[in-house]
Amino acid sequence: MPLPERFLDELLARTDIVDLVSESVRLTKKGNSYWGCCPFHSEKTPSFHVVPDRQMYKCFGCGKGGGAVNFVMELENLPFKDAVAVLAQRVGMQVPEFGSSPGARERRDKILTINRQAARAFHRWLHGPEGAEGLAYLQRRGLSKRTLTNFGLGFAPNGWDSLITELSAQGYDKRDLLDAGLAVSNKDGRIYDRFRNRVIFPIIDVRGNVIGFGGRVMDDSNPKYLNSPDTPVYNKSRNLFSLNIAKTSKAGRVILTEGYMDTISLHQAGFDSAVASLGTALTEEHGQLLSRYFKEAVIAYDGDGAGIKAAQRAIPILEKAGLKVKVLRVAGAKDPDEFIKAYGREAFARLLDQSENQVDYRLAQIQKKYNLTDDSQKVAFLQEAAQLVSTLRSAVEREIYGGHAAQTAGVSPDTMKLEVERALKARLRKAKKQQERRDLTPASQLQPRARSLRYENIRSARAEEGLLRLLMLDPGLAGKMAGITGMEFSSPLLGRAFDALIRRAGEGLSTQLAALAENFDREEMDHLAQVAARPESVANSERAIADYISLIRGEKLLREGGEQGDDLLLAVQKKYQQKKAYMEEKK
Repeated sequence: MPLPERFLDELLARTDIVDLVSESVRLTKKGNSYWGCCPFHSEKTPSFHVVPDRQMYKCFGCGKGGGAVNFVMELENLPFKDAVAVLAQRVGMQVPEFGSSPGARERRDKILTINRQAARAFHRWLHGPEGAEGLAYLQRRGLSKRTLTNFGLGFAPNGWDSLITELSAQGYDKRDLLDAGLAVSNKDGRIYDRFRNRVIFPIIDVRGNVIGFGGRVMDDSNPKYLNSPDTPVYNKSRNLFSLNIAKTSKAGRVILTEGYMDTISLHQAGFDSAVASLGTALTEEHGQLLSRYFKEAVIAYDGDGAGIKAAQRAIPILEKAGLKVKVLRVAGAKDPDEFIKAYGREAFARLLDQSENQVDYRLAQIQKKYNLTDDSQKVAFLQEAAQLVSTLRSAVEREIYGGHAAQTAGVSPDTMKLEVERALKARLRKAKKQQERRDLTPASQLQPRARSLRYENIRSARAEEGLLRLLMLDPGLAGKMAGITGMEFSSPLLGRAFDALIRRAGEGLSTQLAALAENFDREEMDHLAQVAARPESVANSERAIADYISLIRGEKLLREGGEQGDDLLLAVQKKYQQKKAYMEEKK
């Protein structure tokens, strides 16, 4: 049983897409619409467009688009039903029952409840006799009672089924714990607790839900850390430890650390914007997530080889997400936790304020690869440094950092400037050739991004798009399109969308793009948003509809080999040219 359409219409009417998107994206009003940096891919120049009149969004960079439901689906990685439930809760509506079997929403809710109960059990055990060793370990690490409570830290007893027994008494079976990632099954089918004899760090999302756990041993055994697997509520590439707290910080900059303990120690010392990735390298999704809350990032990774490599990987990801990036060099200690214990909070605050610009940091890392007393290696250093400096957008930045590299190598700034300009010209030539190749195939620009949706007949599809846009702009025009159906369209996707909009218009329902979310997948909605975003005017709509329908039917006759196809197409083309001339004259 599908979701009642009138409920969906009311939900969309109560949801202002600008308000919804503004919770995650900084929007700037330009004319009658809004622009911002896309939350679905990394970019510095805003290409994410929100149109309040049509209650839709479209990114001209990555191609994502749709209405309010699609935005939540994409942002939270949720299925349709769950996204509807999120929006309904947001506006205070009760979702009617739809669907005959328990769906993903029920499964997610159950896992979140199990995680919450597990977190309570772990926290209770930490302060009980079974957690004495874990509590002593955390106290040796310098964590206060208040910090233990604020982060909900816990302990998993040294038994095979402590958590299974605890939660079975609350009505959950072993399969439920497997689903939540709290239990594992061996080759013989035996199910036992995933976390045993470890201190436990609950992982909480930005909404306050416990979505997973990290467990640390108290000695040097391996694995040192054990994390929850991906589940319907948890994905390590899309979540960050402590972001639920850091997002409210007034610091204005996020501090990225390598682990739970570094992050917790920083918070305890008053640096409440610290976060850590969850047992994985920083991803583009992490960068996009951080850019919703911060404008600047300070990388505070360990100073060893692994930490340097991780910082090098993180810098371009964070920059691409639009964050200003600095790198903290922790001198005299291996990590922030150790530094604060050795030198105190004020010393770390000074170190933080002296964080190195990421360009200088990367130049220093390049320098380490070469012996600058050898002329051939000096040349190689300057060439690699020029490649890095040439990627900087500002001429001022290129001159300043080119000068830094020149000073390091002991050559004149003018010499380095020439090398940077040579690298920049090569980069621009390459970009120009790529653009020229794209410009030579203009028809390809009219095709859907997804190959599975490609148009077989671009001329007809463009006219089909026109009918869709007119319907979305004014459902009252449906009566002017009587006689033509989606079966006559060359594009199956556009035909399905047209039939759906015509039916909705006939039943007095909304014909906005957002209303199609339930019956079209994300790829299809992305393309329909592209269609809806193109310009269309309802002025002279009857004439436009007639021309579009004539062209669609003329192309259909040609496809089917009809004898009248050529004559009809010529007539349509003549009418199109007349319309074009009329519009030009009107300008």
